[in-house]
Amino acid sequence: MNAFIPSIETKSTAEVLSFQENALSEVLSYVNTHSKFYQDLFHNNKIDIRSIKSLIDLQKIPVTTKDDLYKHNSEFICVTPDKIIDYVTTSGTLGDPLTFVLTDKDLERLAYNERISLACAGGTKHDLYQLMTTIDRRFMAGMAYFLGIKQMGAGVVRVGNGMPEFQWDTIKRLNPTVAIAVPSFLIKLIEFAEQNNIDYKNCSLKKIICIGEPIRNEDFSYNTLGKRITDKWPIQLFSTYASTEMSAAFTECEAGKGGHHHPELLIAEFLDDNNNPVAKGEAGELTVTHLGVEGMPLIRFKTGDICKAHYETCSCGRNTLRISPILGRKQQMIKFKGTSLYPPALYDILNTVNYIKNYIVEVSTNDIGTDEIVIYIGTDNAPDNFEKDLKDHFRAKLRVAPSIIIDSAENIAKRQLPEMSRKPILFIDRRK
Repeated sequence: MNAFIPSIETKSTAEVLSFQENALSEVLSYVNTHSKFYQDLFHNNKIDIRSIKSLIDLQKIPVTTKDDLYKHNSEFICVTPDKIIDYVTTSGTLGDPLTFVLTDKDLERLAYNERISLACAGGTKHDLYQLMTTIDRRFMAGMAYFLGIKQMGAGVVRVGNGMPEFQWDTIKRLNPTVAIAVPSFLIKLIEFAEQNNIDYKNCSLKKIICIGEPIRNEDFSYNTLGKRITDKWPIQLFSTYASTEMSAAFTECEAGKGGHHHPELLIAEFLDDNNNPVAKGEAGELTVTHLGVEGMPLIRFKTGDICKAHYETCSCGRNTLRISPILGRKQQMIKFKGTSLYPPALYDILNTVNYIKNYIVEVSTNDIGTDEIVIYIGTDNAPDNFEKDLKDHFRAKLRVAPSIIIDSAENIAKRQLPEMSRKPILFIDRRK
């Protein structure tokens, strides 16, 4: 068995449950002692944490939301400033960035998470990882990848994001075996290689860990973006899902059947709009409780991401649950001309059109108070009737067609990646 699979992840469901309930008691006691936010929450709701002994009892505690973090950011911090080693912020995709603090123990936990996550994707100490994402700009993920690879004992090349020419030069010089990248950037890598006669199909890279964007459909088949990459480049893709607020990741194994949960790091719930657990097989909002976090632990934090849980044992030997690809973000749901949809449904169509180099989806409130969608398309060689054909394509797939504004790929790229951005901006929400 792979030495990087923690023993708890191969235990029975009952053993995992017992482990998590013991860990839950510890974290509740910890935040009750050190977190002003949770002290006030327990007091105001007359919650005796000694009565919470099971994961079912956890439902007695109100959920924590992003609004709570915005309003009380510093009140979640459980340690004195002298214990804080690293300050990170969220990407601010849906609002102003939030600050999170990490102690030395938290950085070790972060490294452990990424070590077992990369091992889940078949990584070993013999690999050389090319990091195609930033490690600076207060970005937790870049630090996590570096620390996890270091803990694994593998090598890492910190190239950073963008710069296709530099990426290929590094691949040629150092022969990395694994890359960590945003999947839409891989399209640009392929295009650069084809334009410059680089034999990318026979390069040293054998697999790519895809971050920040989905590459699979709900049934785990490749979505349009995943297919566009693999149709051109016969390389193994692995999906990983994480967020700063979770301080952990759900990463696919080689079976490609969902991101694996690490029960020693998180308690995971899947909740409906009323904060009740959804039935097995139904989609719900992923809600997490930290285990082992020292600086800023969260209890029942609603991530805003909608997905499904899969509970059957995986062929890799792990018994823990797996999550489906993220179906959408709750705050990003659009109600457009009588149709409810999430941005990924739009992305999947846009990614099928060869003439589209890049795009931004913008949603606003129109003068009658309903959602309006405008898609800014970056293209340099669109054929005649391009806009009409694209709208017809949307109607065929979604029954509705958004407004289209054509611009140059260069201008859209500048809007996607403003100076301090850490990842491409695909969605802008201007709704009231």
